[in-house]
Amino acid sequence: MSLRAQLWMVFLAPIALLAGLYAFGRTLDVPTLGRGYVIHLELPPAGEPADLPKVYGPQDRSRPLVVIDAGHGGHDPGASGQGYREKDLVLELATALRDRIVADGGVRVALTRDDDRFLVLGERFAIARALGADLFLSIHADSAGEIGEVSGASIYTLSNEASSEAAARFAARENSADMVNGVALAGENDTVSTILVELAQRRTQGDSAEFARLVAREGEGVLAFHPQPRRSAALAVLRAPDVPSVLYEAGFISNRNEAERLASPEGRQRFAEVMARAIRIYFARQSNAT
Repeated sequence: MSLRAQLWMVFLAPIALLAGLYAFGRTLDVPTLGRGYVIHLELPPAGEPADLPKVYGPQDRSRPLVVIDAGHGGHDPGASGQGYREKDLVLELATALRDRIVADGGVRVALTRDDDRFLVLGERFAIARALGADLFLSIHADSAGEIGEVSGASIYTLSNEASSEAAARFAARENSADMVNGVALAGENDTVSTILVELAQRRTQGDSAEFARLVAREGEGVLAFHPQPRRSAALAVLRAPDVPSVLYEAGFISNRNEAERLASPEGRQRFAEVMARAIRIYFARQSNAT
């Protein structure tokens, strides 16, 4: 049972008990000695994170960790076309990539979701930060509506303009209780906090761009890219200030051939091989740079 469910039981169990007794017209007898009851419920050990996903791979925490985010989910299906829903297709891609990384060894990996659940955008990169991720990859698919011939994958990083805006918002929201790159924001005013966040983002943007270049290089001739595959945008899911983050638009599911290719076992395998190789090269370069 998840921590969230157990906490709900703590608060709701006494209320449900009293409501049931009231409904049946019964009361609780007060013991002769003592004037009340103490309810003991076993809680998870202190310090354990709430509802964080499982981390697969080596148990050595010094090994790099990539968090893979399958976009959409639950009541939000994302794009649709040719009988496919984005939320289903990208979850299969994310799972295939996780399995490939685990099989290759040496890198830890977690999924923000491994089933059909909905997560708000802030929760997705918050999971990566809470786990101490070294890389965050969000997987999506696109649709061109009735223009079915549009195809090709794109690789997004956070734009410079969006980075500055995100830094100010993050600092304003988090400066009383958070850390960025090991630097505490607590006690700093908004101006200083914004500067600290922007400095952190400059490094992560450079690392994000490096990973995006590797994906494009390793996927050349294997994956079908859009004519302009490298892009930047104000995407909220990429706004973690201290985790290099990339959003991968796997292709257009409004295009029948591309949708069938992405949904096929062969298509998932090609995607997983390319992305896992890019991830390993990225982490190897990061290790050599330190």
